[in-house]
Amino acid sequence: MGNPAGVPRDFEALEKRRFQAIHMLERGLSQDEIARQLRVVPQTVARWMHDYRTHGKSALRKAGRAGRKPRLSDKQRQQLEKLLVAGPERIGYETPLWTCPRVAHLIDEEFDVRYHEGHVWKILVALGWSPQRPEGRARERNEEHILNWKKNVGPAIKKKRAEKGASSSSSTKAD
Repeated sequence: MGNPAGVPRDFEALEKRRFQAIHMLERGLSQDEIARQLRVVPQTVARWMHDYRTHGKSALRKAGRAGRKPRLSDKQRQQLEKLLVAGPERIGYETPLWTCPRVAHLIDEEFDVRYHEGHVWKILVALGWSPQRPEGRARERNEEHILNWKKNVGPAIKKKRAEKGASSSSSTKAD
């Protein structure tokens, strides 16, 4: 069972539950009763008890951070954010647009740490950056000129529909 997607585990609460099980056992409750009250399977309670008996309380303490440790330190992440704010033109790109491949290249160049382009977005989100798509319109776009063209010029050059009843120049009738 586990947490729903996106819901972090509460390591403090998990540790508290393990120690609560020890206290319940010391009061004389059976492992099955402890499992029912704590809403875990009896095998879990048995494992906690075994760990407690063989390694003491330290075996029940929270394990700490789950997963691989980050390859960029907090200081490097702060430095990365400053580099991102400075813009991609600073390192030789022609456009002011950060893409995941560009950010991966920046991290590799500045910190000698390689990230796959597909995973860079996780770092950006952690820094508070949001993914955005560039608008597909030119900066030089003249809205008034476009509106005028759509209203006056476009309809004037548009093909007109043929009148009803007009026959086609090709015929399938036999003569």
